[in-house]
Amino acid sequence: FVLTGPLRAVVVLLLVGLTWLLANTFFGGESGSSVWHFFSSKRSTEPRPRRYKCGLSAPCPPKHLAFRLVSGAANVIGPKICLEDKMLVSSVKNNVGRGLNIALVNGVTGELLDTKTFDTWAGDISELLKFLRPLHEGTLVFVASFDDAATKLNDESRRLFEELGSTAVKELAFRDSWVFVGAKGIENKSPFEQRMKNSKSSNKYEGWPESLEMDGCIPLRPPLEA
Repeated sequence: FVLTGPLRAVVVLLLVGLTWLLANTFFGGESGSSVWHFFSSKRSTEPRPRRYKCGLSAPCPPKHLAFRLVSGAANVIGPKICLEDKMLVSSVKNNVGRGLNIALVNGVTGELLDTKTFDTWAGDISELLKFLRPLHEGTLVFVASFDDAATKLNDESRRLFEELGSTAVKELAFRDSWVFVGAKGIENKSPFEQRMKNSKSSNKYEGWPESLEMDGCIPLRPPLEA
């Protein structure tokens, strides 16, 4: 049976009217505006959370550097070092490696000086010592661990990190997760440091603790007097 001519038009009008009536009743409104309100989701009017440098939840004060450190996850996902919304160290940049991933930054200007990776599981610790010994006053040192950060550390390397403001490096052990920001010539202990101990009872990954993430604002130093 096929509807033709005027009969088809009447049926179409009846269907449209019935659909409108059902929709209006279902959505509980007195007019078609309630249907429109339903489809125009509230999400479209809600402002998105503002994103600050390196993903911080709030902006840093003037003359401060925004940073975020993420240690490696087990021996699979590499660490990240972000400064002022620029990724200094990451797997995407292909400049991460097992051990300690370090970025050196001018503490007066915020300029990146160098990035290097030191294999503290099977590498030569003398390379790390040569890197840390000649640091200039005011140099910021960003550190993120990956896989194992402690096996090759000796007394001198630990002491050098202590002089940069670390308190955790003295106890840093096999496969502990570690993130740290220190500075050459710091007078007090650094407030920017986290360590997660490798423990079979609490490890997130088999054989490794969970990854650490730390962010904050570091004040720039005034220019050093000549």
